[in-house]
Amino acid sequence: MENLDMKRRDFMKFGMVAGGALAAMTMLPKQLFAITSKAITLDNCLQLTPRQMAEQSQLVQASWQELRSAAAGISDATIRNIVQAILDNPAPTFMERYQSAAEKAALRKELIAAGLLDEKAVPENADFPPSNGNPKQSPQPFFSAPGSGYQSHHSYPGGVVTHTNLNVKVSVALFDGYASTYGYSLNKDVVLASQILHDLHKPWVFQWLEDGSTRTELSLAGTGEHHVYGIAESMYRGLPTEVVVAQACAHNHAGSDADEKGVVGWLKAAAILAGKNPAQEGYIAASGDTLPLPRSQEGFICHLGDHDWVLSVPAAKWMIPILGNVAKNVYGMTDDDLKGKRFNQFRNYLFSQATIMNLYQVYRLEGEDSITKIAKQLIAA
Repeated sequence: MENLDMKRRDFMKFGMVAGGALAAMTMLPKQLFAITSKAITLDNCLQLTPRQMAEQSQLVQASWQELRSAAAGISDATIRNIVQAILDNPAPTFMERYQSAAEKAALRKELIAAGLLDEKAVPENADFPPSNGNPKQSPQPFFSAPGSGYQSHHSYPGGVVTHTNLNVKVSVALFDGYASTYGYSLNKDVVLASQILHDLHKPWVFQWLEDGSTRTELSLAGTGEHHVYGIAESMYRGLPTEVVVAQACAHNHAGSDADEKGVVGWLKAAAILAGKNPAQEGYIAASGDTLPLPRSQEGFICHLGDHDWVLSVPAAKWMIPILGNVAKNVYGMTDDDLKGKRFNQFRNYLFSQATIMNLYQVYRLEGEDSITKIAKQLIAA
């Protein structure tokens, strides 16, 4: 792996290209200056796989190393080993239970009967994401997956890594803040494991397609299917109840009856997938209506930590059209190109190397001309 340390000469060189003036470098994202890749041709860009893009990105690889270090910092050996195994191979192992059409049909019927699957919203022929007949092997590495759907946050190779890395840092800061402000410590292992794993099945759900976009996510139990699948995976792999419940809270909290109902529904759906009894396992209260009582604070920390999307979703929606302008005005792409592989590969590479958030900050400070300069630094016009 390339040295991830940022060298001063690379900082200065890229700063002049992106900012146009030395004084501007203190205002531009410092991480962006870690880009030292030599410009490639657009034809080369079209040949790269998502994995290759993520492997070539210093920003993605730096976040990947930090995320793995966070996982290594989990003190409980059992939890640590499971978390690290999932990062190494985020395979949908619970799918061992659903290898035949009959098993999948029975599952669908059970979810519908429990009120956890809207049969009108999800067509009867809708299936799980592809697993190539091998539920013990992830279709892609964790580090090459996007952070969300193709028009949403961190939608580039490695996006799930930068997204998760930031969320873990936020969660640890909240953990430390509670300790320093109130004088008590929460369970840091639960905080770390739940946040590291909160998007564990995005590599499975958001698989890359031939045109450079990603598979469209379905809904399950009122949320994106990746969330319920991830909870089911943690159950199936035997993670402690506290970790599973906190992970389930990533998409919502238990602070009101309506909000808690959603979390309970996700746990019930995941338990069906994993072949577990949610009340007997302690994932929900015996009544079936709430989380285990008294409610754990770690779940709230996981939920608060998973709020990178509040800014990163609109940043993606603002930046994708900007790259479309650059693709047309500088690289000669047509409107048809913007709907297919040529533009998708172009944006995947630029976003993977510079990230959407860095580019948005440059755009906010210096405008579209600086985005063009960065694009030329990475892909020869």
